[in-house]
Amino acid sequence: MKRLLLLLLVGLVVGVGAEEKKERKTVLFLGDSLTAGYGLDEARAFPALVQAKIDSLAWAFDVINGGLSGETSAGGLRRVSWLLRREIDVMVLELGGNDGLRGIPVAEMQKNLQGIIDKAREKYSDIQIVLVGIEAPPNLGEEYTTAFRGVFPALAEKNNVFLLPFLLEGVGGNPELNLTDRIHPNAEGHQIVAETVWRVLKPVLEDLKAK
Repeated sequence: MKRLLLLLLVGLVVGVGAEEKKERKTVLFLGDSLTAGYGLDEARAFPALVQAKIDSLAWAFDVINGGLSGETSAGGLRRVSWLLRREIDVMVLELGGNDGLRGIPVAEMQKNLQGIIDKAREKYSDIQIVLVGIEAPPNLGEEYTTAFRGVFPALAEKNNVFLLPFLLEGVGGNPELNLTDRIHPNAEGHQIVAETVWRVLKPVLEDLKAK
């Protein structure tokens, strides 16, 4: 009798643990070197800082840093299916910066980003997506940079996804907030980026938490 009771108690504890684990949701940051935290320990990159904000609120979300230095929108499209093998509830899509640096045609970048959104929704119909805008370098000309900038709000409207207009707001172009390459944020810059991301992401997570 005692043995049966012990087994029942163990089963109850294991069951509760499994239920708690199931209730945790996952946030994937799919991006390039900006997301990866180029030049820094990953713990100082903005996705880790966002995880710290989540943890401070005791919310049941786990952040995955899917940033890869040098990644283009085409690379993200090839890689996203592998990342989606784990159930993802929220995807923060930060790609395009390297497309701009390489002068890749805007229409090609737009097609790739659309493909990533499509793959995510095909895999998980209820996934929430935050599309992150970035700027192309000005030396590519006004026509290119204007078309490049317009891709992100157009995709956000077409797909009814959340939009963060510019990842590097308040950071881009400031030498005090970037590494010596003047492209990648330093640790202080990533703290500001994390705040920018959090302004858009927090309401998304709050809504999911309530469900």
